[in-house]
Amino acid sequence: MSTLWKDIQYKMLKSHSRLSLLIGINVIVFLGINIVAVIEQLFTGFGQSTVLYYTNEYLLLPASLTKLLYRFWTPVTYMFMHAGIFHILFNMLWLYWMGQIFEEYLGNKRTIGLYIFGGLAGGLLFVAAYNLIPAFTSLNAASTATIVGASASVMAIIIATATLLPNYTIQLFLLGPVKLKWIALFYVVVDFIGIAGANAGGEIAHLGGALMGFIYIKQLQRGNDWIGGISKLFESKPKLKVVSSTYSPKKAAGVPRQEDVDRILDKISASGYDSLSKQEKETLFRASNSNEV
Repeated sequence: MSTLWKDIQYKMLKSHSRLSLLIGINVIVFLGINIVAVIEQLFTGFGQSTVLYYTNEYLLLPASLTKLLYRFWTPVTYMFMHAGIFHILFNMLWLYWMGQIFEEYLGNKRTIGLYIFGGLAGGLLFVAAYNLIPAFTSLNAASTATIVGASASVMAIIIATATLLPNYTIQLFLLGPVKLKWIALFYVVVDFIGIAGANAGGEIAHLGGALMGFIYIKQLQRGNDWIGGISKLFESKPKLKVVSSTYSPKKAAGVPRQEDVDRILDKISASGYDSLSKQEKETLFRASNSNEV
């Protein structure tokens, strides 16, 4: 058992795998709540579980603006909750499959950010729809409606991956090779049609997550990396003093601009010194001769 726990700790915290961390959090939350609920019901009878009642009341995302005001944490907590074993199973499988492709091409630094952005977008669209669209407001559906699950977050990663690599082909059981763009289109159409069904709120949240994934990749392709930009706010800039005994370019006139030096330092932080061009190394060399960078 201790070896298993060490393996779980390594996968979640020390392997630097963002997918393992997200899947681990979802599984631990699901098991923690449901195991305690089953133990409670074994001693009190298989009626309404107090544990499930309070988790549903305070961790699921409500459509009611009044409830949301006093449960302001639920736009985050709901995306780590699940309604049943098959709900979490299929969400985590799709997160693992598509997340691996996403990280293969974009690295693992954006996975958690897109997961959270997708969940927030799904939650926002759900709350907005239930408080603005006549089909819901006429029934006062917002007063009792809630959503739960990582589906909006997972949809953001699925659609982002398909938008980035539309012709990437995967093998599906019974169907054979299928391109990601057709999988994405299928899920979007099914979710849209499902708005008229029993799980209208969940389907709307899925579409919100899908829209976030699509917009994020389109902005990334235009050079606007929202998630990367936010993560950089929490990174400390490296403080270096560049000393070289072998590289001695001719000293150019003037001191390099600070913004050029900062850009080069960011590049070193992300890719290492060897990724710099000859001109960038020369700029950094001149800066080091005038100041400590």
